[in-house]
Amino acid sequence: MMKRSQLTWLLLLFSCYHILVSFHYYTCEANQIDSLNKWIKSKRSRNRPRTDSWSTDLNGEYSPVYVGNLDGQKEADKIESLLGQPQGVNFDQYSGYVTVDPNAGRALFYYFVESPQDSSSKPLVLWLNGGPGCSSFGNGGLQEQGPFRVNSDGKTLYLNEYAWNKVANVIFLESPAGVGFSYSNTSSDYTVGDKRTAEDSYVFLVNWLERFPEYKSRDFYITGESYAGHYVPQLAYTILSKNKGTNQTVINLKGIAIGNAWVDDNTSEQGIYEYFWTHALNSDETHAGIQKYCDFVTGNFSDTCYQYLDQGDNEIGEIDIYNIYAPLCNLSAPKSSSSGSVHYFDPCSDYYVHTYLNLGEVQTALHAKPTNCGVIWTDSPTTVLPIIEQLISSGISVWVYSGDTDGRVPVTSSRYSVNTLNLPVVKAWRPWYCSNEVGGYVVEYQGLTLTTVRGAGHFVPSYQPERALTLISSFLDGKPPPPS
Repeated sequence: MMKRSQLTWLLLLFSCYHILVSFHYYTCEANQIDSLNKWIKSKRSRNRPRTDSWSTDLNGEYSPVYVGNLDGQKEADKIESLLGQPQGVNFDQYSGYVTVDPNAGRALFYYFVESPQDSSSKPLVLWLNGGPGCSSFGNGGLQEQGPFRVNSDGKTLYLNEYAWNKVANVIFLESPAGVGFSYSNTSSDYTVGDKRTAEDSYVFLVNWLERFPEYKSRDFYITGESYAGHYVPQLAYTILSKNKGTNQTVINLKGIAIGNAWVDDNTSEQGIYEYFWTHALNSDETHAGIQKYCDFVTGNFSDTCYQYLDQGDNEIGEIDIYNIYAPLCNLSAPKSSSSGSVHYFDPCSDYYVHTYLNLGEVQTALHAKPTNCGVIWTDSPTTVLPIIEQLISSGISVWVYSGDTDGRVPVTSSRYSVNTLNLPVVKAWRPWYCSNEVGGYVVEYQGLTLTTVRGAGHFVPSYQPERALTLISSFLDGKPPPPS
């Protein structure tokens, strides 16, 4: 009989392979919920992905990276109009490919939207979705904080009045190759992990800034959610390390913000089951068993621990674990003929996005190539907390934010992870406000700000777009969220 750990790992591999061969566009919008769930379970198995450690020495040797011929590329990437785009669009948008490895034929797809007012004075923000292996454009760009959302007809768009390009110029990067429209001509490139993802994202940025040289000296911030709790700190670390060189672009990194972020295996898992119990999703008996038999300090789980963890997962039932109070998608329900509203997040949005991005006219407007895709994840360190410590020491701004109705990477996980750093409290826990209501809560540590977003699930800008915009505006302004 196959052991639980072996079965879990084989299911993960099958899922990745199925995604790899089945679609012309990577439908991680429909599979994002599954992606992190499967990855978490794979980390529990005795056949877990490699846990290669990262150096935390920012004084490593510098070597120049590949820079391609970028003549005319910016003009070629400009989007004239997207299919079903609403009236009144007053900002420039671009999309296309940046080659990061010409020998392998590896290229990353991006979507970039400038701010409609004073774009020349606003900072540059990079957004990364997690997964691992989920589309930053299909998720972040079209379901969260991008300028558009997709209507239920799957072929028209409506404006997001709380889009982050109100306060910044925003890049949505599909990384690594095998995610979204990003691709490689070398099949082995689809077996990938944290290290190459950070390296390729850095090469992308160096080349992108050559393509858009007006942004070279602009204040630069990296944001992301979920497994981007790995991507964002690792890329920030890579940038600071590479900035030690003087013969290539120095990226003006000012800060990072990670939402509902998986940063440490042990404290994150501990926080999940603590959240389940405190939110009436698990029984007292299951909670007591997990407390007794699961060692969240070392992460060495016994078979009895696994049984209680499985029991805890099964007790939840059929709910959206990414927003425990949200309705589930019902595709058979009648759909309104009117445009959608950013004030109500449709749980079927991922299906609308999938339909939209598979339209040939949309792909042509985006300068995108239809491609089979999917990734198999290999290296993944058990923690990125040492990297976050190094980033704090470097003096850049570090924010961790958490939607408080997320059960997959809940606020308890974020608090346990941050508490591991033992940072002194500078300003005590307090509420912050948006439109005369409590938007969430915030505590300022020495070098790190931890904040919650009230009523938001795992995808904070999807469920609370106005509060998310208030939050990111405060982050970019270098101020805590408003106290009143």
